[in-house]
Amino acid sequence: MGQSNLMWLKMESSQIRIKLLVILIALPFFKIEGQLSDFAYDGYVKYLFSSTRLPNVEERFSDHLIHTRLNTKWYATSSLTAAMDLRFRAFYGELVANTPDFIKLIRTPYEFTDLGVKLWETKYSVGYLEIDRLWLDWIKDDLELTVGRQRIAWGTCWVWNPTDIFNPFDVLDFDYEERPAVDAIRAQYYTGAVTKVEAAYRPAKESENQILAGLWSVNEWNYDFNFIGGMRFKRWLAGFSWVGDILNAGFRGEVMVNQAPNEPDTSSIYMEIGEPSLSSWDKMMVSVALSGDYTFSNTFYIHTEILFNNNGKTSNTFLFLPEAYSLGMLTAARWSLYQEFAYDITPLMRGSLFGIFNPNDGSYAIVPSVTYSLFTNLDLLFIAQVFEGDKLTEFGEYGSSFFFRIKYSF
Repeated sequence: MGQSNLMWLKMESSQIRIKLLVILIALPFFKIEGQLSDFAYDGYVKYLFSSTRLPNVEERFSDHLIHTRLNTKWYATSSLTAAMDLRFRAFYGELVANTPDFIKLIRTPYEFTDLGVKLWETKYSVGYLEIDRLWLDWIKDDLELTVGRQRIAWGTCWVWNPTDIFNPFDVLDFDYEERPAVDAIRAQYYTGAVTKVEAAYRPAKESENQILAGLWSVNEWNYDFNFIGGMRFKRWLAGFSWVGDILNAGFRGEVMVNQAPNEPDTSSIYMEIGEPSLSSWDKMMVSVALSGDYTFSNTFYIHTEILFNNNGKTSNTFLFLPEAYSLGMLTAARWSLYQEFAYDITPLMRGSLFGIFNPNDGSYAIVPSVTYSLFTNLDLLFIAQVFEGDKLTEFGEYGSSFFFRIKYSF
């Protein structure tokens, strides 16, 4: 292929990206008159300002984010539905400039296929467009089959979900309300109004990254019970969860048991600190989460949650976090405590305060926030994330951040 043809292809690709970006940003400000009932869309446009202070760094980093989302659905027939959701983010600021390979931090790691594209990248700015939902759903009587990039949420707790083996999420990632998805095939057979049998499979290029699992959901005594079994990362797993209430207070729990990794210690970093790696654990891995919440008549809300990992670390937790995530753990800590309080200050303003505490290493995260509805579809959010702890503790390496966000939904 000649050089002129290559230049032409690059120009065409660039023009396509620009057109997609213009459509995505402009769509919220236009109405489709006479829109057919078999097509629907919604989404939002957000601006987020952040000010971040990292440990051992004197200056604060100021950054800006434009975040636009478009959710689309096509109801092809009464039994066939297709969806495609696009997410565009433009980052600009000092944190971008001072973070090596910043683009890698914002890419969602899909194992099977990548549907994201870098629109531009400079020293201070990055533009990224991705498709984070792309699925086809078919329903026939009591059978539902979904294929593609979708969210499979099996957990019942609201902060930590050990049984969410396909789509674990981070409660501190407040700006991604939709939460991550997974490329999978999912079949659900409804045995009743609130009961079902489900199976899901996540393919991957490498067999050790595949996930195959099933869920059986039943309802007894006004409680939903879920039983889970399958294989993840070539290790068997079994789980159990429930959700119900006690005296009008929500009560949830999850238990997950995984086959022991029992892999040899190969990293010198663990030898230096004198602790074995999480992968060398030779017993069954057990994670337990318990959650309770209650809303008083005056709108005051309280939520408490606890997470226990039998193989979790009690010191140097920060060093083990990447390894914990690779094993499917939600944190490398032995114990984690969560406490939240919230209250409607006015009908249009809500205040919230939650904290996550590691009782073994003494580190913690405090997150206060205030949301205010200016008018229909336009909301303001003020939020801070303050992390404290000694060196190499779970939360001691993050510093603090303050955020302001304005969001328009359509």
